[in-house]
Amino acid sequence: MRASDFHGCAASFSNRLGKMAASLYIVVEGDDPGFDIYVSGHALARNEDALERLAERLHVPPLLKFFSADEDSMALLLEQGAEQGVVDHEWKRPLPQPQWFDASDGLLAVSALIGFLGSSPAALGSETHPVLIELRQYQRVLRKTALRGLRWHIAVSWR
Repeated sequence: MRASDFHGCAASFSNRLGKMAASLYIVVEGDDPGFDIYVSGHALARNEDALERLAERLHVPPLLKFFSADEDSMALLLEQGAEQGVVDHEWKRPLPQPQWFDASDGLLAVSALIGFLGSSPAALGSETHPVLIELRQYQRVLRKTALRGLRWHIAVSWR
């Protein structure tokens, strides 16, 4: 499996994220980045399809472009997804090493989404406010990640 295959997996997740109790959370490279990286990510997962379309309109990468996982995390993700019927069993094969992304690339995408949603509060209806809260949390974490010269990726949890 090539590293680009992560994106095929992410694409198959995207169609199912909003229907499940999924979460899109940040993983920062290393054991302990020295700061709080917690973001619930439930609102982002519920609205992933709309956010992907919005990112395309804004000419920035969609959030799931930054998806990756190590083998243990991916195995757990696949197990959780299979239990809930959202992941095909075909993904159970050797996985590439996790991909890591520059925080500045994530900041560009997140900041564009914040800018648009901040000026268009009805864009996602009642979901705009919770999505903005989580995007601002992403922005805070990614700024700290960039300041420390660390890399990051998005991971998915079905719980």
